[in-house]
Amino acid sequence: MTTLTRPDGTKPSDLNLSRRGLAVAALGGYAVFALSAQAEPITTPETGLVTETVQLSPPDTQIPAYLARPDGAGPYPVVIVVSEIFGVHEYIRDVCRRLAQLGYVAMAPDFFARAGDPSGLTDYAEIRKIVATATDDQVMGDLSAAMAFLKAQDYAQADTAAITGFCWGGNIVWQACQRLNLFKAGVAWYGRLARPADAPADERQWPVDMAEDLSAPVLGLYAGKDQGIPLSDVEKMRSALAAAGKTDSEIIVYPESQHGFHADYRSAYDADAAKDGWTRMLAHFAEHDVAPVPV
Repeated sequence: MTTLTRPDGTKPSDLNLSRRGLAVAALGGYAVFALSAQAEPITTPETGLVTETVQLSPPDTQIPAYLARPDGAGPYPVVIVVSEIFGVHEYIRDVCRRLAQLGYVAMAPDFFARAGDPSGLTDYAEIRKIVATATDDQVMGDLSAAMAFLKAQDYAQADTAAITGFCWGGNIVWQACQRLNLFKAGVAWYGRLARPADAPADERQWPVDMAEDLSAPVLGLYAGKDQGIPLSDVEKMRSALAAAGKTDSEIIVYPESQHGFHADYRSAYDADAAKDGWTRMLAHFAEHDVAPVPV
């Protein structure tokens, strides 16, 4: 089995699952590859919510999306939640429920559905094959389809929308706020900012290359001890934002945290940093007029 390294995963010790950890993975629907043996994930109840899987309609096919919203007429502001490489597993669904309990319509599209479900896999090479099929263009089309779906729903205030995402999804947040004009704010949790040193040269643009294209302010939440996203990349992005005059976007670094610090099913989970980042995320949304409706 291939060991998953930063920025898309965990430590090798995460793979030494206890019986309890395996039970959590099997019964709770968490990503098996990254589940910590000592995981005690946050569980958010569905009380007062409507939760369902809906079908989105990008140009090429239909894809599922998990949706959680208050059980009321609304309309409620929207938050799109973009997963890590493990797809829409229980951690991502719970993030949606946390937002819905605050008064948002939260949706997590399954960007990998065309190729498979990475959450149950234990081989990183197989996970990577699935993730590689989700090109930037495809994902932007899927996001557009998600917003088109929500615009047709009476309960959703789709013109008041934000986007957040984790790891792979953090990179997508930056891109969505650069390539699309659908969101009023974005919050990127430890997503790649620049081309990795070992990545092949190609025509792909990274967030640092498109800072001037931001149409919505992004709050970046990063880890000081991230072994895959060097602080030099963070400084490059800060410089690019300043040069482009994007003063309403900023990056916060948690010096003692590791990549994945919000993911409560991983050993890298940092409760203090996760709580602070969540508070900052909600404040960023509210500052840019994507405020929750009390439920």
